[in-house]
Amino acid sequence: MALSAVAVVLAGCSGPEPTATPENSEASSPASVAGPIPAGLESFYTQTLQWESCDRYNTDGSELGGSVECAMVTVPLDYADPTGTTIEVAISRTKATGEKIGSILMNPGGPGSSGLYLAEQAAGTTVTDRFDRIGFDPRGIGASEPEVRCLTSEEVDQERREPDVDVSPEGIAATEAEHRDYAENCVERTGTDVLEHVGTREVVRDMDVIRAVLGDEKLTYIGYSYGTRIGTAYAEEFPSNVRAMVLDGALDPDQSPVDEAVAQGAAFQTAFDEFATDCAQTETCPLGTDPAQAVEQFRSLVDPLIDRPAETTDPRGLSYDDAITGAQQALYSQQLWRLLRAGLNELGDGRGDTLLRLADTYSGRLEDGSYTNIDDAFNAVRCVDGPPTTDRAEADEADARFRAAAPYLDDGRATGNAPLDLCAFWPVPNTSDPHIVDVEGLPTLVVVSTTNDPATPYQAGVELAAQLRADLVTYEGTQHTVAFSGVECVDDPLVNYLVDLVPPEDGLRC
Repeated sequence: MALSAVAVVLAGCSGPEPTATPENSEASSPASVAGPIPAGLESFYTQTLQWESCDRYNTDGSELGGSVECAMVTVPLDYADPTGTTIEVAISRTKATGEKIGSILMNPGGPGSSGLYLAEQAAGTTVTDRFDRIGFDPRGIGASEPEVRCLTSEEVDQERREPDVDVSPEGIAATEAEHRDYAENCVERTGTDVLEHVGTREVVRDMDVIRAVLGDEKLTYIGYSYGTRIGTAYAEEFPSNVRAMVLDGALDPDQSPVDEAVAQGAAFQTAFDEFATDCAQTETCPLGTDPAQAVEQFRSLVDPLIDRPAETTDPRGLSYDDAITGAQQALYSQQLWRLLRAGLNELGDGRGDTLLRLADTYSGRLEDGSYTNIDDAFNAVRCVDGPPTTDRAEADEADARFRAAAPYLDDGRATGNAPLDLCAFWPVPNTSDPHIVDVEGLPTLVVVSTTNDPATPYQAGVELAAQLRADLVTYEGTQHTVAFSGVECVDDPLVNYLVDLVPPEDGLRC
């Protein structure tokens, strides 16, 4: 994807009907549905789930434990037409081992990431005793059906090989032609009807159906990264249905897509600077011993790839775009910094195996060469969830702002002009816009924000907590999200909140 894009990182069936319980599966339905059921949605809110093995739900190569079971929840494609086409949302469950309070629904963000693995989140805490842990793949994503799909695996490989750095008039025209082709492929392979209804506006309606069919009077929710946007939107739509929410790695709902991308670029630059400082303390740092020179050293390693990919054991080679993607993947967590050091050292020797593996992980490439639909779903959701930038002067300014905010990502080829982002060519209108959240009647929610989070900058969490009048927990670190990653200072107060509804002290710092 071009730097100037400043975007970092189906056939339905008829309405739900009773079905036979398959062998080796368990049927479950809510004992009762608390609160009013939206008119026309009775069959969805009272449907019976068929729990079964998760074998056929595995779309991202992850292995779910034997105690995890999966099911499909039937929902309308268009909530304004509940008697029309229906779709399936995949959910996973690990049952509570003790006296059960209810269920916790969890989402990892993306947008576009499968969340089924989160049924095993918070292991080793009393959350596992008191709650059924529920993961889900939002509509169009992962095992949910139909899936958003725009490119074949071969087309994704080809796209990754081609550096998108030419911002001459001819280069801009070529990039925008690629955007148009991509959007046309999405329409052909996914359908306009699905693309229109794959956004957060619909996902929160699906979440309320899930809450009901699980038998919970109110929703308990943990959302990470883009999952905080989903949680926030649910709180706006169904404030009286919220029991508790932990929103970790927040997005500011009042921030424009351009401002969000620029802020994210600056946050990734901070993470890069932290990496460079740490790297300089090692004996074989590929960026040298002076962190002030790290950006220049990094560019000297990756820029030659624009003209000539590095050799890899895999015949694809390491392209320029993949080198950048691999580096960004490693900046998400300090645990990956050693791989980034190794990858950049390899690149200095003319090889790109480690960075290619990191880029494959980020892009959802599986061992057999196929891809999950994480990138296609990411594009479909972000383009329907926010307004496009269609003014060329704004696109040019956004490109300049992004390069200034993240110099390690600046290829030095700026011309003052830039292509319009993919969303400017999207075939359906956006269904959400940035706005200040102001909701009455919510219980106390908890926002967790990490000081040097590269993907969701700290200040966004501060802003979201203020808008939701939520308690803010600050974690001092350089990583993307922290809840239930083993940091006791964060996890213990969150467990108390989720189990006993006792919020952490507002302003807690760890």
